[in-house]
Amino acid sequence: CVPLVIWVAGPQIPPFGRSLQSEDQHVVNVVLSALAVPVVALIWVYFGYAITVFRQEGSEVVDGPPLIAAPRIQILWLVVTATAVLGLAAYGTWGLYNSSAGAGGGQGPSPLSTPPAGSHPLEVQVIGQQWLWTFRYPSFGGVETATLELPANRWIVFHVTSLDVDHSFWAYELGVKADAIPGSDNVAYLQPKQTGTFQVRCAELCGIWHGHMNSFGKVVSPTNFASWIAARQSQYAAITKTLPPYSHVYYPDPIRRAG
Repeated sequence: CVPLVIWVAGPQIPPFGRSLQSEDQHVVNVVLSALAVPVVALIWVYFGYAITVFRQEGSEVVDGPPLIAAPRIQILWLVVTATAVLGLAAYGTWGLYNSSAGAGGGQGPSPLSTPPAGSHPLEVQVIGQQWLWTFRYPSFGGVETATLELPANRWIVFHVTSLDVDHSFWAYELGVKADAIPGSDNVAYLQPKQTGTFQVRCAELCGIWHGHMNSFGKVVSPTNFASWIAARQSQYAAITKTLPPYSHVYYPDPIRRAG
């Protein structure tokens, strides 16, 4: 079962290698699936054994003999389950901090796991509101766009926040997920590896149109990204002047929120 999961089903298990973070998550999902399949198989084997061996004839139901003083079974059960749980905990902790940038999850305003020194990540602010996403680029004059575009093979630092209720920024194919909480700066890191489109979803129930809070983003070459962001700076120059100064959180007035 395990080789089949690793070599046959493994390549089909998402997320795929669109980023450093999704590669790590893919490996973890394959490992967990490979460990789970033998456990599930043993459970079904035991079910079949119990149904066959302990099947009673007739309509009268009689309890089987109780198990008394079986320390070997108890000790074996404790050893196997404790080893599995502690081993997975150690493996997950090692994987989380060995990647130099966490696993693509939000780490709050003071992340413990950051990219390598000298990586100079591109800062992108993700702003959630009912029921859409906007994205701000502080290193490009604070221009704010309705679509997310990222350069390939460069570290990205997301600052995720919300203008109203709790949301959750989920770039599924890239392996990034961070809660967007009003008044909170939730930091997540990413290094996209492949160009192409990806989905942006809200993964936190945020109101009646939560299911429609979806959009798409793009990972493009650094040259194409430079052209795209320059065009957005020119296109939204007048609007950018009316935006509040860049901050990790915002408390907009009702007029701007309604707009």
